[in-house]
Amino acid sequence: MKHLYKISGMTCNGCRGHVEQILRNVKGVTSTVVDLEKAEATIEMNSHISIDIFQKALEKDTNRYKIHKPGECNHQSEVKKKKPKGEGTGTFYCPMHCEEDKTYDQLQDCPICGMDLVEEIRLIVPIIDQYTCPMHPEVVKDVLGSCPICGIDLVVLKPDLSVEEKNYKKLLRKFWIAILFTLPIFIIAMSEMLYDNPLYKIIALKHWNWIQLGLSIPVVFYAAWMFFERAFRSIKTWNLNMFTLIGIGAGVAWLFSVFGIFFPDLFPNQFKTATGTVHIYFEAATVILTLVLFGQVLEARAHSKTNAAIKELLKLIPNKAIRIIEEKEEEISIDQIELNDILRVKPGDKIPVDGVLVEGQTTVDESMITGESALVNKIERDQLISGTINGNQSFLMKTEKIGSDTVLSQIIKMVNDASHSRVPIQKLADIISGYFVPVVVVIALITFAIWVLYGPEPSYVYALVNAIAVLIIACPCAIGLATPMSVMVGVGKGAQNGVLIKNAEAFETLSKVDVLIVDKTGTITEGKPTVEIVEALGEHFQEKEIIQYIISLNNLSKHPLAQATLKYGREQNIEFLKVFDFESVTGKGVKGNIAGKKMVLGNIKMMKSNDISIASELIKRVQSYQKKGKTVSYLSIDTTIVGYIVIGDKVKENSMQAITELQDKGIDILMFTGDNYDTAFAVASELNLTNFKADMLPEDKLREVEKLQQQGKVVAMAGDGINDAPALAKSDVGIAMGTGTDVAIESANITLVKGDVQGIVKAKKISDKVMKNIKQNLFLALIYNSIGVPIAAGVLFPFFGIVLSPMIAALAMSFSSVSVIANALRLRTIHID
Repeated sequence: MKHLYKISGMTCNGCRGHVEQILRNVKGVTSTVVDLEKAEATIEMNSHISIDIFQKALEKDTNRYKIHKPGECNHQSEVKKKKPKGEGTGTFYCPMHCEEDKTYDQLQDCPICGMDLVEEIRLIVPIIDQYTCPMHPEVVKDVLGSCPICGIDLVVLKPDLSVEEKNYKKLLRKFWIAILFTLPIFIIAMSEMLYDNPLYKIIALKHWNWIQLGLSIPVVFYAAWMFFERAFRSIKTWNLNMFTLIGIGAGVAWLFSVFGIFFPDLFPNQFKTATGTVHIYFEAATVILTLVLFGQVLEARAHSKTNAAIKELLKLIPNKAIRIIEEKEEEISIDQIELNDILRVKPGDKIPVDGVLVEGQTTVDESMITGESALVNKIERDQLISGTINGNQSFLMKTEKIGSDTVLSQIIKMVNDASHSRVPIQKLADIISGYFVPVVVVIALITFAIWVLYGPEPSYVYALVNAIAVLIIACPCAIGLATPMSVMVGVGKGAQNGVLIKNAEAFETLSKVDVLIVDKTGTITEGKPTVEIVEALGEHFQEKEIIQYIISLNNLSKHPLAQATLKYGREQNIEFLKVFDFESVTGKGVKGNIAGKKMVLGNIKMMKSNDISIASELIKRVQSYQKKGKTVSYLSIDTTIVGYIVIGDKVKENSMQAITELQDKGIDILMFTGDNYDTAFAVASELNLTNFKADMLPEDKLREVEKLQQQGKVVAMAGDGINDAPALAKSDVGIAMGTGTDVAIESANITLVKGDVQGIVKAKKISDKVMKNIKQNLFLALIYNSIGVPIAAGVLFPFFGIVLSPMIAALAMSFSSVSVIANALRLRTIHID
């Protein structure tokens, strides 16, 4: 029997596959098909299975997905997401992605791992400068001037600090308070090591213990109280984490000391000093908490740097623009810009939004978007990207994309999405983290027992100190942070260099790629084809008439070759004719009806599929152009060839270098094209490519990708057209040219803003560096814990008499996660040019 259910909570294809796998594993299920777009699951089963069983299976994995029958109300999916009510401008998420892409409305700590959430980077409309009086802050003006109350010159009103910055300053303030009270406790405790301790001459040890208790209270109950709250919550929910260990370790040390002061008679002599007071550990508890707090301060500062690349891009957006209305200029805020507005961009100004140059010419610095330092020449009809910097000439532009539709906005969105995604290697870290805390607690208990049974006197003191050291030195956070930190920095680095990563999995897959398939037009070639020859056949048609028919048919097509003919027609001032019954045949050409005549425009396949014969002499003539790398389209009227058009498309200057670099990395390069064999051969010969396939339709490209995958190859596909979309989606890594179609970009895992093969080299270098960095981080985290925990347990004591102080353990623990983040931050300095 077969049943249809609705599924809520799925946001991507990864979710779809995950849900499909969970439902398929339910006992009694024979097959499962999940549709992401319809949010439906079709489940086939031997006998009826209760919907509750499916729900329990989903909840066992995560509470994210819900299953219900069609037509039933799913209250959880109907609840609209509240607008962020935190102090910042966006939502907050866990840097370790404990709950995948779940976000929160305000800054807090993660309920799973206990770490402080971080703020999502969002595209924010820059705030227009406002001015205030230093003496009368209630005075706020939009223009610079003097205070109407006291006459003092106004100053720029500084914007509020970000949530990230506020949290950092809050932690820093608590850290200094902790230092203020911990330092005296440490001095008092360490004075015991002095000969003839001078402090004991002032007052007795018993009274110094009470002073230490008083000094420890602000540290425990204010500066570091959040650690105990997180520890309690982690035990209550059984999401054991780093703060579980810190809370137990520091809490045991502090409570032991308090009981030792209030109830000294309850303790055996092994726990007492020569004067009869119980050994207390206020210094251990407070120093541990202070050092952990120091680690949190360092992490808060480091986290703010992981998105530094994107924050730098955000700074590029100007807050004002000059709009032309009735030949007059007016200065407006960037959020007042509308579609199709005409804006003036002056020398040195930043381009405010995406658009097209309509009057004038200039050079533009696009390095902040594409990563290329060379200035780009811009003439009329050329595209302009927001945030790029104009050269030394003034021009007019027409706005085409504003707000969230601009390239910069899409970069921010893609970076955020990729930063929240996970690489497959992270599963290893997740498995280790799941068992980590319980294992460490067991090791701490075993350590205590061994020291009690076999340790020197006072054995109980040694047992307590070493058990606490084991709890404190272990750091599951370092393991959890190993991959997301590298991914976050790597994605930002890629965006800064024009390489947009849609999903972090692309990093790992691209680093393993064996075969790269590249499309010819727009990928290897410039994608800016130009008309070189138009020829009319016979005596009844003139060249101008042939051009008119060609541009009229192509006016409804988005293919780069079609756009080249339209540009040529406009330059010739040729009028467009009305086309009826238009049809575009991907990979072949177009056809339609003009003035009652059936016309077909396309390659030889298009002609054959419409039963149009071509004279052998004409084929030979056309082949002479094709052997030079040109593309030729025939035009027929009522089954008779009446002319053809020759279009050339130069090979990009850096294609040869990029292909050589990729081949040197051991990647096989294959060129696929819908063009004919002769044209493909000419381009392949120029690039020294021996592997290429011509006359490829979209389904042909798809089949070739599948065939290579069946051979065990990891396949990357780079293309820019609609005809590349199926192969891009099927390949292990799809790479879209940012200059291509939206369909191609949507189907790909990686988008190259500039749209050339050199971008593939950059993407490959970034992926290799990120994966190497992740492995380094995992090694650092694992080797740190593998060595640190045994040393803390006292494994070196029998050989060298070394016992690790809990304070030293706390210092080591604090720097373990910081070292992982610091290593990830090194990705910001890598060179990928």
